[in-house]
Amino acid sequence: MTDTTKTSKGKAFAFDEKTEKAFQDTLKKYPTKMAVLLPALWLAQEQNGHVTTEIMEYIAGRLDLSPVHVYSIAQFYTMYHKRPPGRHHLQLCRTLSCTLRGCENLRELIEKHIGIGPGEVTEDGLFSFEEVECLGSCGTAPVMRVNDVYCENLTREKVEQIIGKCRSGEKLEEEPMGPN
Repeated sequence: MTDTTKTSKGKAFAFDEKTEKAFQDTLKKYPTKMAVLLPALWLAQEQNGHVTTEIMEYIAGRLDLSPVHVYSIAQFYTMYHKRPPGRHHLQLCRTLSCTLRGCENLRELIEKHIGIGPGEVTEDGLFSFEEVECLGSCGTAPVMRVNDVYCENLTREKVEQIIGKCRSGEKLEEEPMGPN
């Protein structure tokens, strides 16, 4: 496989100069190329905004891995976007702790306020929404991640405030962790 791969838009994907440097630095930190897979996917996503099949093939070639292995890893982790996310990407945890604390009602509220369901992006590209398996914050359930910010101990009012802040362009900040 070559160092470039065609994307679905017909353009060749390759790491840009900055990402290539970060990739080379990352290769030096790990004992095997396989161990670099997650950070390499992250670097590609940072450059491109999401990870396409073509990009996964590019990563496979750069790391001497099978494309199907790279694809299976990228599909497993919710942190990798397989299509362009909205400007505010909402990930609502739906595992046991969050379900017991009311995430199903919060899902309905989110759908009502942003007008889309899980797996969708609003027409204006402002929001995307997905349900995910475990965000690792069971002690502060229910929890939602908005881009890279964890929003914990969610209530209906809190979710409405978060959506309002996203709409107005106000910055979200993580709260100190702690029980309700």
